[in-house]
Amino acid sequence: MAPASTRPTSRDVARAAGVSQAAVSLVLGDKWRGRVSEATAERVRRAAEELGYRPNLAARNLRLGRTRTVLLVVPALTTEFFAGVYTGAARVAADHGFGVVLYPSPEGVGPARNPFASARAALDGVIASSMAADALTALRGEQLPLVMLDSDPAGSLGAATVNLDIADGARQVAEHLLGLGHRHFVHLAADVPSWTFEVRAGALADRIGAVPGTSIRTARTPVSMDGARAAVQAALSDPAPPRPTAVICDDDTLAVGAYKGLRRLGLRVPEDVSVTGVDDLHLATAVDPELTTVHLDAELFGERGMQALLAVLEGRTPEGGDIPVHLVVRGSTAPPRAS
Repeated sequence: MAPASTRPTSRDVARAAGVSQAAVSLVLGDKWRGRVSEATAERVRRAAEELGYRPNLAARNLRLGRTRTVLLVVPALTTEFFAGVYTGAARVAADHGFGVVLYPSPEGVGPARNPFASARAALDGVIASSMAADALTALRGEQLPLVMLDSDPAGSLGAATVNLDIADGARQVAEHLLGLGHRHFVHLAADVPSWTFEVRAGALADRIGAVPGTSIRTARTPVSMDGARAAVQAALSDPAPPRPTAVICDDDTLAVGAYKGLRRLGLRVPEDVSVTGVDDLHLATAVDPELTTVHLDAELFGERGMQALLAVLEGRTPEGGDIPVHLVVRGSTAPPRAS
């Protein structure tokens, strides 16, 4: 065995297993089938394990022209949802010997700068949320393999897209509220130019508009509690009939802002106005009443994004189909109060 102070090498493994270094490289690179016997492969694996041998990934990646590093571009690191996306992506990446670097798109300062002097030299691929589109300007021209999250498949910049079935989530919200008897709604819409928010608005309008006697007002707001509070106060203070009895919010943060605005107007949730969200963050069960919201599996979203990028890198077709979402009904929704 190699001395304790010396890191074992492939030569040590070859000597211990009684094979050539080339055979060690084939076995540990999982390219041995048809070239060496099963018994030889097992002998090499056992010798490597007993010696504590680990391949020199840096040297191997240099030969392959790969860094085994992926960039995940998100709108902000402070968002619980995107923390989940990172967790899922990093878990799959680690299983395949990749690392994931996070790159948040700075808000309000224009296009983000390139995080690397040469992205192509530093990265194998990129996974990017369409909500962080400005940051992608830093990577234009690099021609890196790109997987887009929450992006229009028909006009995606990437080699693959991975989406949550957010349209179905919006339909589930509409079905739930219509089933309770609500007919007049405010849609508290995130003031973000993103495909995912356009899809939500379209699905809500289509489903609610299909029921006679309904109405839906759109109140645009920055994605912040204060913005949502001000927007819902303005919308519910409008004296023009009909009076809305439900507020549908594009995410849970907006829903909490809506709670604040409604209470400032002297309105109770859900007795006077029902409220729904999207995401199912921890925030949804921290408020009183607990929030009815669409559960999005952020970690699965990240996993699927990383799996799609691995498929692109290996020349395979990524798994298709949107990720299902489901409505979690809690205490913030109830039948409208009789006039």
